[in-house]
Amino acid sequence: MNNIIEIKNLTKSYGEVKAVQDVSFTVREGEMFAFLGVNGAGKSTTINIMCTTLAKDSGKIFIDGTDIDNDALSVKNKIGVVFQSSVLDRALTVKDNLEHRASLYGITGEAFKQRLDELSDTFDFKDLLGRTLGKLSGGQKRRIDIARALIHKPKILILDEPTTGLDPQTRKLIWDTVNDMRKKENMTVFLTTHYMEEAAEADYVVIIDSGRIVAKGTPLELKNTYTDDYITLYNADEEAVKKLSPNYSAVKNGYRITVPNTESATSLIVNNREAFIDYEITKGKMDDVFLAVTGKNLTGGDSK
Repeated sequence: MNNIIEIKNLTKSYGEVKAVQDVSFTVREGEMFAFLGVNGAGKSTTINIMCTTLAKDSGKIFIDGTDIDNDALSVKNKIGVVFQSSVLDRALTVKDNLEHRASLYGITGEAFKQRLDELSDTFDFKDLLGRTLGKLSGGQKRRIDIARALIHKPKILILDEPTTGLDPQTRKLIWDTVNDMRKKENMTVFLTTHYMEEAAEADYVVIIDSGRIVAKGTPLELKNTYTDDYITLYNADEEAVKKLSPNYSAVKNGYRITVPNTESATSLIVNNREAFIDYEITKGKMDDVFLAVTGKNLTGGDSK
């Protein structure tokens, strides 16, 4: 699998504030990549430089093999961005917003009609085409924001906290649609999010803090490295649990024992089979990973 994004030793400062400090990572074509950090960590600065809307101080960025310093226009044509705040014109209709955006890429006439039909079917907004953006709900606007970013069939879709504030049903619709398009078109998704269950579904995760990368790996690798495993015993006697391990806590309908890893959990169970009648083993969560490597909470939704 080829690297569609390559960032090498990226640096950007605002006066004495070092927003991005010697950041390097790669993103493989077709994967979902999660870029995590609290507000001010350097995520938006990195994204703006990738999109060629902000000048870097030093370092190199290649988008689909193209050096952004040599051909910014080509890079822009390969990227679609859904920003945290909508950039749609509230006074224009859905169709007019999308038609204006399409025209910037030379998509007009019959080509635009065909693309509009595809996207309105995919994101289920055919009945909204004649409405102005100011009359749409938050979830409806978000679907149009994503359609706008996809109007020119980019190779990379950047989603900057795309589902913040949306109801669970709308979030599910958006993710089901994006994931379906990603698989069908081998589109790369570059995600920032405060919802840890979204980050847990990524193929690869990079965590940035104070402008520096502090951890990276698959969600499983990060959980194995930075969190404990847990054994939950249901309908168990506390004295019996206490004999198994001093590292336990009460939970609904039972007790939870903290163990360093799955191997330790297996050993504890095998050596004390009579105590394990109704139980389950779970790994740490992505918010545990984030807290372990940054000392900060990145909250949003449920965690996995």
